[in-house]
Amino acid sequence: MDAAMVNAMSEGTLAARMGIEFLEASAERVVARMPVEGNTQPYGLLHGGASAVLAETIGSIGAAIHAGPGRIAVGIEINATHHRSATSGYVTGVGTRLHGGRTLATYQVEISDEQGRKVCTSRITCMLRDR
Repeated sequence: MDAAMVNAMSEGTLAARMGIEFLEASAERVVARMPVEGNTQPYGLLHGGASAVLAETIGSIGAAIHAGPGRIAVGIEINATHHRSATSGYVTGVGTRLHGGRTLATYQVEISDEQGRKVCTSRITCMLRDR
């Protein structure tokens, strides 16, 4: 599965409504970007929940690819530490697999702004199940 396939599968989902675009997708590493515009809180800052959605989407896609055909990944835990705000442009999340087992997969997702400044660090764990 590659980024183009993931983007096509995302049509009509929350990821698509938030403008998330996948740039790279493998079991080891997933990269996606999301616009700040339209995903802000009333003060014009990137909403922390939007960062969490980006992180969970990235980790879930990596886990699903790791799980393989006939299996699904469901998120069971996520945390996020917000380091700084973003007010314009895009943020990019890079998810790296920390653990890939038969029943669990864990990813760390680092989200940065267009200047390369870290906006958020998140960790997501997914349970892997037969479809």
